[in-house]
Amino acid sequence: MGEAAKADRKVCVVTGSSSGIGAATARRYAQEGWNVVVNYSRDPVPAEAVAEQCRARGAEVLVVKADISSDDDCRRLAAEVQARFGRADALVNNAGTTKFVAMRNLDGLDAQDFHDIYAVNVVGTFQMIRALVPLLKLHPVTGIVNISSVASLMGRGSSIAYMASKGGLNAMTVGLARALGPEIRVNAIAPGLVETPWLQQGLGAERYAASVQGYKAVSALADVIQPEDVADAAWWLGAGAAKTTGEILLLDAGLRITRGE
Repeated sequence: MGEAAKADRKVCVVTGSSSGIGAATARRYAQEGWNVVVNYSRDPVPAEAVAEQCRARGAEVLVVKADISSDDDCRRLAAEVQARFGRADALVNNAGTTKFVAMRNLDGLDAQDFHDIYAVNVVGTFQMIRALVPLLKLHPVTGIVNISSVASLMGRGSSIAYMASKGGLNAMTVGLARALGPEIRVNAIAPGLVETPWLQQGLGAERYAASVQGYKAVSALADVIQPEDVADAAWWLGAGAAKTTGEILLLDAGLRITRGE
């Protein structure tokens, strides 16, 4: 591919893309002929591995260490994207955090837990969007995709603080869709149980296995979600879906409607 053709490639920024949903999303955009920005906050090794997988698919890749709870980091990431590519055509906000606390254990959470979780899941996502808006506006109609959770809609998940933060993210998605249209579309995906090492580590092997089994027993499609399933939806909402904005896409294999008798 010539240099001019490479310069015309669209660019997707994926936060929290060193593993799981974020990594699958970066690979999907690379597979579709886009350049990608791989973001991580701590360990560069898995991020570089994802970057190599994307390069193998023909993409140019920028790897950036940034903690989205820091506004300075968000603005620095945006500046690096501008310096490297001069454009951004999609932003997938996947970076997130939680604390695993049983629903009934109200004493298992304190105010700082809420602040820490909101700092990434809500405030950090807002900061990342704000930092990239000038680049996203250069090539309308661009897309922002926020990774939410079925927890925000069903009152179940890793903790009360987590589900509350994802509810806030949903509301912010709708508000920003109004604020940033018509140049930028803003949507969210609310996945159900996604099979990732992160979730297995958080729940522990025994509880994780029971959760997967229970999910499959109840969901209408008798299945759980894979990172690639979310990546497919993030591709459609970010690169296509030209007339869709302000939507929360439920991606739960039919958990909410449950299995018919």
